[in-house]
Amino acid sequence: MKGLCDMDQLRRQILEDLPEIEWIKDAALRQGAVEAWAIALQKSSFGRIRDIPGEANPGIMVMRRGGQDVHLRGVTKLAAASTDYFAEVHPEAVIDRDIVVAGGLCHDVGKAWECDPRNQKRWREDPSLVGRPSLRHPVYGAYICLTAGLPESVAHIAACHSPEGDNVKRSLECIIVHEADVAWWKISAASGLTQDGTIPDHFAKQFEPRKARGAIAAE
Repeated sequence: MKGLCDMDQLRRQILEDLPEIEWIKDAALRQGAVEAWAIALQKSSFGRIRDIPGEANPGIMVMRRGGQDVHLRGVTKLAAASTDYFAEVHPEAVIDRDIVVAGGLCHDVGKAWECDPRNQKRWREDPSLVGRPSLRHPVYGAYICLTAGLPESVAHIAACHSPEGDNVKRSLECIIVHEADVAWWKISAASGLTQDGTIPDHFAKQFEPRKARGAIAAE
């Protein structure tokens, strides 16, 4: 567990890694997003968000470069852009932009748990004890959100942005973050930004990845 001084440093680094937190207009919600990540990091072996491996799940959709901060910021920007479009073109649509942004930034807060190398080691050694993983990042992420005092609407996004959400009716804000999340990973993979051999079959059968500029230059 990290001390109080470490927690203050964590909060500063969270704002550095996720500057879009400042997009959240509601002060309590903004602070809650910071606290959620501070709690998640405090309970992990990671020093900051950018240290968490850039992957959809451990070993799956592994980014060629960049950590979770890149993914979180990208999903949030896509989700916010969708929200802003509908606010401009269809202002009668009632969408809570603050919840979309907070949900986008916190949807993968549970990855501090699922991607932690100490947990991965435990689970690999004997999956029969508590499973592998014992909790996927959406479930753990919902726990972190509620522990940090974030509203149920944000915890719902953390819990249901992944396939777990297929078992419930997602909120409108969760649909926006879910679709942005899927689009981000799919575009990343199709752009050749995902490591070979880590793209799951349900994605791999949909497209042939384009070679990224570095790969083209190397050839």
